[in-house]
Amino acid sequence: SAGVAIVATLVSLLMDVPIPTEFAMTGEITLRGRVMPVGGVRDKVLAAHHANIKHVILPARNKCDIDELAPEVRLGPGAMRF
Repeated sequence: SAGVAIVATLVSLLMDVPIPTEFAMTGEITLRGRVMPVGGVRDKVLAAHHANIKHVILPARNKCDIDELAPEVRLGPGAMRF
């Protein structure tokens, strides 16, 4: 589930533009470039929250997994952005 992160890193290297450290990302990428949903989103987002990461990039088809998160992670001051 690191396909999105690997592609983002390669693009970052090619364009010589660093990825901000406050971003976390996950998602599978097919050989045709489609982003596929991943499992364990709740655990991944909670780990990012504990590491004070404020922006999480998830596959669109994992949007329903955000509802499982605690309100303090999804809403309010210091909430993460998806």
